[in-house]
Amino acid sequence: MRDTFYRSGRRLVGALAAANYKLDIDRHAIVPSGAKIIAPNHPTTTDPFLITRLLDEPMTILIHDTVFRVPVLGQYLSAAGHIRVVPGNGIAALSAAMRKLEQGRTVTIFPEGGISPANGLKEPRTGVARLALATGAPVIPVGIHLDRSRIRMIETTVDGEPELIRWYRRGPYYITVGKPMVFHGDAEDRAFVNRVATQIMQNITMLAWESEQRLARRPQRKPYSFARRLQFQRS
Repeated sequence: MRDTFYRSGRRLVGALAAANYKLDIDRHAIVPSGAKIIAPNHPTTTDPFLITRLLDEPMTILIHDTVFRVPVLGQYLSAAGHIRVVPGNGIAALSAAMRKLEQGRTVTIFPEGGISPANGLKEPRTGVARLALATGAPVIPVGIHLDRSRIRMIETTVDGEPELIRWYRRGPYYITVGKPMVFHGDAEDRAFVNRVATQIMQNITMLAWESEQRLARRPQRKPYSFARRLQFQRS
C-alpha cells in the first residue's frame, strides 16, 4: 500500500517537473539495485520531491518533522512510508532507516541535516556515515545545482509556529549522481565516523560543482524581441 502511495506521488511530481523544471541528470555509474543510501546536498525545500525522479523504484526519504505537520502533505508522506526526523531524536529516525535498508529498500538522507547555506554547503552530520557502516549499504553521493535567483522565500506557519520555506518554483535543476561508495568499520568509532561523513560530503561537493558547470554551459535562450519580429515581417 505504501508503494502505491509513493508511486502516485512520484507520478504527480513527474508531471509538475515536466511543466516547471528542466531536469538534467548525469550519472557517473549505474545505480545498483537493492539496499543503498542516496546522499544529496539540499539547496531548497523542493529537493525531497524532485529527488524521487532519480530512480523508478520506491525510496524512503528522511524528512524534517516540520513538513510532516503540514496538513494533507504530512499525511501523504506518512502514507508513502517516509521517515520523520524530529529534532533531538535523530536516533529514532536512523533506526527506522536501518530497518528499511535491512529490508533491501533505498533510503535517501540529506547529510547536511538541513537546507544548504546560500554560499555553499554545510558540514555533514554523521547520520549518513553511521547508516553506511552499520548496514554495509553503498552510499550514492548526489550533487544538485540550480538557478538560485529563482528560489522563493515563503513565510508561513505550521502548528502556529513561523516557518521559512525555500521553494524552487521553476527553472533548471541539475543533478549529478556519483559512483557508489562502500565503507567498512566500527559505526561507534566517532573519529572514524566523522572521517567517513567528511569523505561523503567531499564527493557531494564535487558533484554539485559538476552540476554547476553543466548548468553554466547550458545554451541561453535569446530574449524575445518584438522589434526584431516586426523587422522580419517587413522584409
